[in-house]
Amino acid sequence: MKITVVGAGAVGATSADNIARKELASELVLLDIKEGVAEGKALDMTQTAALFGFDTRITGSTNDYAKTADSDVVVITSGLPRKPGMTREELIGTNASIVKGVTESLLKHSPNAIIVVVSNPMDTMTYLTLTTSGLPKNRIIGMGGILDSARFKCYLSAALGCSPNDLNAIVVGGHGDTTMIPLMRFATWNSVPVTEFLSAEQQQKIIADTMVGGATLTKLLGTSAWYAPGAAVAALVESIVRDEKRLYSCSVGLEGEYGQKDICLGVPVVIGRNGWEKVIDYKLNEQEQATFSKSADAVRNMNDVLKTL
Repeated sequence: MKITVVGAGAVGATSADNIARKELASELVLLDIKEGVAEGKALDMTQTAALFGFDTRITGSTNDYAKTADSDVVVITSGLPRKPGMTREELIGTNASIVKGVTESLLKHSPNAIIVVVSNPMDTMTYLTLTTSGLPKNRIIGMGGILDSARFKCYLSAALGCSPNDLNAIVVGGHGDTTMIPLMRFATWNSVPVTEFLSAEQQQKIIADTMVGGATLTKLLGTSAWYAPGAAVAALVESIVRDEKRLYSCSVGLEGEYGQKDICLGVPVVIGRNGWEKVIDYKLNEQEQATFSKSADAVRNMNDVLKTL
């Protein structure tokens, strides 16, 4: 198994580190446009192998896509990160050209790869990759919903005073501060609805905190987060390479599911060796469906910017 991570910044390097430690591949390639960065981080990670007990072979490369040849999974983290006060939407112009170029270069050497998109704005970059790559839709996966769901569980566990590992909770819709939809009605604590333990005010605060989870970290750190995004990437890649059939919220191309077409949006999907294998219908109520449709409209407006580039 061979995996490539494009972009050796904080998110890309953390993703690669987690993938190596989990031994999800026999060979891992870390690629970046900046001279020496990918090589240096790859060597640094390799020097942890004897301490963490993994045998993944890690190679760093400065923009040499030939070294990514025959990758089974490729993760695209390339692009500018968010700065304080910057929306994901503002990144479209710059990151669209980066992601499109990276995708084309990768597919020249790995035409059968599954592509995981992390670059922001994630739903729009996933849509761009789907519509320009020519790949089957099941091989294009946007990671954002997994991260948003992890943040949802974080805030739920704090309010409940419980382990996040005992929670099932999911966020659907767009991967944006105003477009994501934490589905409180479906969240459970070891099969018991969390709504039985939380007041309406607590529920609303958890939803609000989840929706600005990324912006909160950007304000604190001065740039985008990387530990949780890197962990989310590794979880997604693990379900692919080990064919785990995990149910995750991911941004995928919809063809009528949840009432949407010609768009990539976060919905519950089963992740396995072939990429995303099927969409699970959560039977949203009228209010949830209306909110989902509003989220889709906002993402579609972002996608329309691609036509002007």
